[in-house]
Amino acid sequence: MPRSDPSPRERLAAIQGIRVLSRDDLRAAGLTTQRVTASVREGRLMRLRRGAYVSKEVPNEVVEAVRSGGRVTCLTLLRLIGVFVLERAEVHIHMPPHLSRSRHRRPDSAVLHWGECQREGQSHVVSLWDAVRQSVRCQTPRAAIATLDSVLHHRLLTSAEVESIFRTLPLRFQVLSPLIDSSAESGPETFMRLLLRSLGLSYETQVRLPGVGRVDFVVEGWLVIECDSREFHEGWEKQVDDRRRDLAAAELGYVTIRPLASDIFGRPNEVKEAVKAVVEAFGTRVGEQRAPQLRRSARETAVARRTGQRKGRFSGVMAAG
Repeated sequence: MPRSDPSPRERLAAIQGIRVLSRDDLRAAGLTTQRVTASVREGRLMRLRRGAYVSKEVPNEVVEAVRSGGRVTCLTLLRLIGVFVLERAEVHIHMPPHLSRSRHRRPDSAVLHWGECQREGQSHVVSLWDAVRQSVRCQTPRAAIATLDSVLHHRLLTSAEVESIFRTLPLRFQVLSPLIDSSAESGPETFMRLLLRSLGLSYETQVRLPGVGRVDFVVEGWLVIECDSREFHEGWEKQVDDRRRDLAAAELGYVTIRPLASDIFGRPNEVKEAVKAVVEAFGTRVGEQRAPQLRRSARETAVARRTGQRKGRFSGVMAAG
């Protein structure tokens, strides 16, 4: 049986479990100065900076942070453990406030966070609570909400802990708190939810349809929106499964659209206008005529299929067309 990928919680534990060894730690373990030098040369130890060593391979981001005299934080820590973040280029490093700003060499592209952390972390990584708190200040509002959705969805923090983060943030961030929804399973779903909200459309998330399975959104009772990304929709077999699900949804009277994650992030206005156009074009013909039928129970649909009494589910749409 293939081994599943580690969960965000497991990844976090692995990163927190990295031990950065000092010279004193090595001496306590019985290593002389000469033996430490030999171990570095032989590859059994990695020297990160003066007086800081690791005995196993660690992520490059940890190496860069420790060599800079700081700790991994913010978007970098969240990305490493599998939490959604929109921007992934720069390494985010927390620098202790007492450290000289020119003491250590730092990556040119690094984002440096100065100041005190509010929770205890490790010598190479800040606490998850502090990383999430910093990520809210470091992103656009929509991206920050998507990150918070992801943190709650993976149960890395509780709702109470997220609320405690907001109590420490400036007033301008408080408007984000009511928009968080832990049901979002991906960043594109968060962005789409906010887009639908801006259009004033009614929607449900993570809806299970009989014969279809769970869909990302049901909008206005008749429009299914699935947010397609390479991570979950790559490969021909997955494409075939998606097409069959769309046909099963059509048999129930639903219209399905599949905006790409890259467009949801990079061309949100175009996606917004496209959704609006679909609702305006089909809303009267599908929504008003099909709404009572779309609310029928899964049991009624199953009975109809078993008896072979297929109903003309598209008759109203075709007649209106």
